[in-house]
Amino acid sequence: MATMTVLSATAVPDHVRGALTRWLLEVTPQLYVGTISAKVRDELWLAVSECIGSGVAVLVHPASNEQGFALHTAGEQRRKPVDLDGLTLVAMTRQQRHEGQEIANP
Repeated sequence: MATMTVLSATAVPDHVRGALTRWLLEVTPQLYVGTISAKVRDELWLAVSECIGSGVAVLVHPASNEQGFALHTAGEQRRKPVDLDGLTLVAMTRQQRHEGQEIANP
């Protein structure tokens, strides 16, 4: 059964953006929305997460849990999903300066 899917992909290669626009609408830059099957969603997520490089991606789709959705992330980012007794919460990592560079600490 096809379900609503939302995918945000920042700094991904052009060929990945092209694959996403074959199945989803790019409603704003880097934000894709559509109604697709679980198989198509999983294949698109696999393509995005394998080619993420220095980019960041977030996938949200309906799931049979208390919140009604599942959240997946790929790439280095400050926000990390954390499972807390079946609920997905988002934890922020702190940024520290180390010899002139910013380093993320959980």
